Amino acid sequence: MGKKLIVQKFGGSSVANVERIQKVARRVVSYKKKNYNLVVVVSALGDTTDELIELADKINSEPSEREMDMLLSTGEQISVALLAMAIHKLGFEAISFTGAQVGIITDSSHTRARIIKINGDKIKEALKKGRIVIVAGFQGMTLDQDITTLGRGGSDLTAVALAKELKADECEIYTDVKGIYTTDPRIEPKAKKIKAITYDEMLEMASLGAQVMQARSIEVAKKFNVPIHVRSSFTKDTGTMIIEEVKNMEEVVVSAITLNKGESKITVCDVPDHPGVAAKIFNELASKGVSVDMIVQNVGHLRQTDISFTVAKTDASKTLKITKKVAKEVGAGEVLEDDSIARVSIVGVGMKSHPGVAAKMFEVLAKDKINIEMISTSDISISCIIHKKFGETAVKTLHEKFDLGK
Repeated sequence: MGKKLIVQKFGGSSVANVERIQKVARRVVSYKKKNYNLVVVVSALGDTTDELIELADKINSEPSEREMDMLLSTGEQISVALLAMAIHKLGFEAISFTGAQVGIITDSSHTRARIIKINGDKIKEALKKGRIVIVAGFQGMTLDQDITTLGRGGSDLTAVALAKELKADECEIYTDVKGIYTTDPRIEPKAKKIKAITYDEMLEMASLGAQVMQARSIEVAKKFNVPIHVRSSFTKDTGTMIIEEVKNMEEVVVSAITLNKGESKITVCDVPDHPGVAAKIFNELASKGVSVDMIVQNVGHLRQTDISFTVAKTDASKTLKITKKVAKEVGAGEVLEDDSIARVSIVGVGMKSHPGVAAKMFEVLAKDKINIEMISTSDISISCIIHKKFGETAVKTLHEKFDLGK
C-alpha cells in the first residue's frame, strides 16, 4: 500500500457524545493530512452496551446468547456510521463497515467468540481509493453468517487482529487515561504512568482486573509481536508502549498493583474425597463456557473436602446453577456464593529473580489486619483474595511498600 498504515482504536468514552465523536474525527483527519493510511476501530457510544444489556434483562433475564450478540453488535454500528459522517463533514472520504463486512470470521461461541481468520481485501480496496476505513469493533461473523461478539473489551482485539492482518506500522489504542499506570489512579493518586511494559506483564495485569486492555488482545499482540501504543483520547501526550521486552526490566521487581472487585467465590462443601469428583465439577463448568480462575481445595480428617473457586460475577448465577446440580450428583453438601470478595495482585517480570516478594506482600497485608482467603501465584504475579472492603487500602499500602510512587 506504500504509505504508512496506522490502526487506531477509540473506546466508548472517546465517542460518548456528539462533541467527542467530532473531536475523534478531527484527530483522525489530522493523521490523514500527514498522508497516513488509516483504519479506525470504534467501540459503542459511552454506556450503550450496558444500556442494551439492561434492556434485554427487562425482556428476559436469561436471554439466548445468539440474540444478545445480535443486540449488542448494534452499538458499534451506530458509532462507526456517526464517525464516518463527522469525517465527511470535515471534507474527507471515510467508509464504515461492520465486523462481518470486513471478513472477521469467528467460531460460534456467542458473547465470547474467538477470531478464526480475517479477510482484509475490502479494507485494502477502500484504502487504495484513499478512504479512511472505520470498522465496528467487538464483533464478527461465523461461517454460517451468524453475528458474534468478542467479549468485553473486544474492540481492542479487533484493532490488534487487524493490525496483524494488514501488517500495520502502528497500533494505537486510545482510552480515557494517559497510558498504563502502576495502579488505578482513581484509587491511588500517586500512581505513575509506565513508559513501556512487556506483553507478559500487561497480559497478567489485564487478566487480573486492570481494565485498560482486553487480555485476549494482548495474547494476540504477543503471539504476532504487534507493538501497541496505549494513549489518551483527550491529549496528544505519548502514552505507554506494550512491547516484547523492556530495557532493564528485571531491575524493577514489581511493576504494578491491580484490584478486581468483579469476581465471586463459589464453595462446594463436604465433597467426597475420591478421584474424579473435581474433574466432574470443572468439566461441567467448562462445557457451559464458564471460565474458572483461582481454585483451593481443603481435605479434612474425615476424608471430605471443601472446594472453593472464583468466577466472574457475570457468570456467578449460571455457575451456581450448574455447580448445585453437579454437587447433588456426586453427593456433596451445600454450594455457597460469596460476592463480597476482591482480588489484589502484584505484577512484575523482576519477581522471577528476586526472592521474598510474596513474604513482603503477605507481611504488608497482615500489618493492615487484612485476612487472606485464597492465594495464587505465577512466575510474574501474586494474587490474594480478600474482603472487598479492604481492597483499596491494600492497593494503597502495597503501592507504597513496593515504591511504585517514585
